[in-house]
Amino acid sequence: MIANNSCLVQVRLLSNQTSTTSSTSSNSKSEEQIQIENEQLEKEKQRSRQKKFTKYTLMGMIVAFSGSALYAFFTWGKPDLDENGRPVNDQFSDLPFIQQYASRAWSTFMHYEKVLKEPTRELLLPPPLPAPYYQPPYTLVLEMTGVLVHPEWTYKTGWRFKKRPFVDYFLHQCATSSNFEIVIYTHEQGFTAFPLLNSLDPNGYIMYRLFRDSTRYENGVHIKDLNCLNRDLKNVIHIDWNEKACDLNRDNCLRLKKWDGDSEDRTLYDLTNFLMAISNEKVEDVREVIRYYSQFDDPLEVFRENQRKLAEKEKEIEAQTKQNSPPYRSFLKNVLKK
Repeated sequence: MIANNSCLVQVRLLSNQTSTTSSTSSNSKSEEQIQIENEQLEKEKQRSRQKKFTKYTLMGMIVAFSGSALYAFFTWGKPDLDENGRPVNDQFSDLPFIQQYASRAWSTFMHYEKVLKEPTRELLLPPPLPAPYYQPPYTLVLEMTGVLVHPEWTYKTGWRFKKRPFVDYFLHQCATSSNFEIVIYTHEQGFTAFPLLNSLDPNGYIMYRLFRDSTRYENGVHIKDLNCLNRDLKNVIHIDWNEKACDLNRDNCLRLKKWDGDSEDRTLYDLTNFLMAISNEKVEDVREVIRYYSQFDDPLEVFRENQRKLAEKEKEIEAQTKQNSPPYRSFLKNVLKK
């Protein structure tokens, strides 16, 4: 009997522990469910706030656009007034009210778009200097970024422009030869490029500076329109790395590889020799020379090779001339040297 009673006590204890464990697990489950439900509610609130923000933003954009459209419709669409304040008749005056206002507004919009895309003036440079003043025979047009300097960023200095090797030599040789009128024609903004050019050219070798407002903007590219330079294109040499910027005057553009900041670069040194060769030979139409060298990926390398072959040929001719010359001529030369 005592054994049976002890067994019954043990069974009751086990049943109590089981019920306690089950109640504890049910409580923990309920807490997890509550936490999940709270997270879901918070996500729903965030989605609701995001939807409201997007809705109000779109409404604000629509209101702003509608207000701008109405302002343009009534401001750009109204006819011009004379001295007495009366409307001046134009090509749209005979149209219905809404149509004439819309037509005038559209015409004004197209005018502003044209102003933004085209150069700010028809002639970008003043006329060539008349006699007795000296006008250099060739006009050298240079892109600044990628040809003369390279923008780079570091943690210490932030953004800065690195000067290309031989740039001082290049500008000095082209300017002091009196054969080149140097013009910077860049896609950079004036407020960025102007102080940079002041430090790049302290001697004033660059005669004219043209910035982004002087370019023609088409298909996302700032194109250099050499037709607006007020110079004879047979004497204009354009140096650039961007092929699309030369679309209007490809025969005038010698395209080089964009400089990436390499400190061992010698491109400007070779370019100086190339330009000096053109000026020394007094080429009448530079477009023929540029057209020939532009067919190669590296035109200056081809030019160096041609110069090497020419020098070897001249040495051969000179050696052959010495061999064919009479002995008394060489004797006279030696006497004169002494």
